[in-house]
Amino acid sequence: MTRLFCIVFLLFFGGLASCEGTEKPNIVFFFIDDLGWADVGFMGSEFYETPNIDKLAAESMIFTDAYANAPNCAPSRACLMSGKYPPRHGIYTVGDPRRGNHKHRKLEPIGNETVLAEEFVTIAEALKTNGYTTATMGKWHLGKDPTTQGFDVNIAGREWGSPSGGGYHSPYQYPNLSQKKAGEYLTNRLTDEACRFIESNKEKPFFLYLTHYAVHTPIQAEENLRQKYDQKTPGKHQKNSKYAAMVESVDNSVGQVMRKLNELSLTKNTIVIFYSDNGGHSGATSNHPLRGAKGMLYEGGIREPFLCRWDGVTKPGSRCDEPIIGIDLYPTFLEMTGTAKPNGYELDGTSIVPLLKDSQSSLNREAIFWHFPCYLQGKGDPQGGPFRTTPAGAIRKGDWKLIEWFETGHRELYNLREDLGEKRNMVESQPEIANDLYQSLVNWREAVQAPIPTAPNPQYRPSRN
Repeated sequence: MTRLFCIVFLLFFGGLASCEGTEKPNIVFFFIDDLGWADVGFMGSEFYETPNIDKLAAESMIFTDAYANAPNCAPSRACLMSGKYPPRHGIYTVGDPRRGNHKHRKLEPIGNETVLAEEFVTIAEALKTNGYTTATMGKWHLGKDPTTQGFDVNIAGREWGSPSGGGYHSPYQYPNLSQKKAGEYLTNRLTDEACRFIESNKEKPFFLYLTHYAVHTPIQAEENLRQKYDQKTPGKHQKNSKYAAMVESVDNSVGQVMRKLNELSLTKNTIVIFYSDNGGHSGATSNHPLRGAKGMLYEGGIREPFLCRWDGVTKPGSRCDEPIIGIDLYPTFLEMTGTAKPNGYELDGTSIVPLLKDSQSSLNREAIFWHFPCYLQGKGDPQGGPFRTTPAGAIRKGDWKLIEWFETGHRELYNLREDLGEKRNMVESQPEIANDLYQSLVNWREAVQAPIPTAPNPQYRPSRN
């Protein structure tokens, strides 16, 4: 079915569905870049201060086992917008999948797309058919213009993965966002634009995707906040004052937006979600007690802070430990808003609305999966030498997680309930569980037609050590 037919179907049948039920809720979706699982107070940060996010968490349901679909930015965002696992859209990594020195790569990685193809019906396109005004503010990273994929408003979104030009400080030049005068801080400006959007659309349902470039590199802070953390005693694991200041700027953004919702009496009818696209960057923060960091399939690269505030549905201060993943948000937003699913459009995720209503319920699915057939330079893969990861895949099924590296066939099995830091590989001691997870992973790859790199790299030069 063509993308155009899907949208026409939604315009008609989505419109019919929207006539029923109560007032449609607004959605404010904070999507933070590179924010680690432990980088916020409600998840135990020892150094960074996030009072506004913590206040929101106290009013929300917190998900302790929330995951990104990939260990870096672009594929996570493509999965979020399309509702599909990476093999369906072909965006596996950022830019070139051949990262790092060619002589260390044993295999030729799978080719990588850098633009989310027009054939995919984004969540913004789906919500628009149900009368929603949609806005993206900040990082897009899936092509040149998100207004071609369902967004009515685009502030500062292009194909860029990090702030362009002068970084976080003006002068800068983004789509629909310019400031020639020096001194403005990008996170603050995006927040101001978000509040203006809310004000302008207070009389109709809206979807605001506030996708901050922060806290991605370059690590550039507001000077007054940096000075504050310079004078603060560092934590055992978290010590970077510039990064701490960037986190606080994000926290101030959350506070300002929540105050605007309250000022306009929109709080009760606005669902608020706070989430991150991948784990914290090891050069800027620590993901302790998790192993690894951005770019790895260990927990530190893919487990994220996540909360949802939905007045009258989520219990304030509640926690849910059911594993969820980025592709779950598309069907969740559809169910939250009473929006029809695009006809003939397959979604890989599962709505988490049952969990939001009852944190002790279950999604009753077999497992969640990762597929990363690419290379990323930087140490991390125990079998990969100078790589954060060589091509690999992973599965989480219940409390168990299996990682497989495609170069060598090396596998690691962890019980995350007993070993959150992934220190004890149990492949040999639990062969039946390891084999069960591996077979499920193989079956999933076949179902989604996930390509595995097998072609040798002719430039590979094995170490003579």
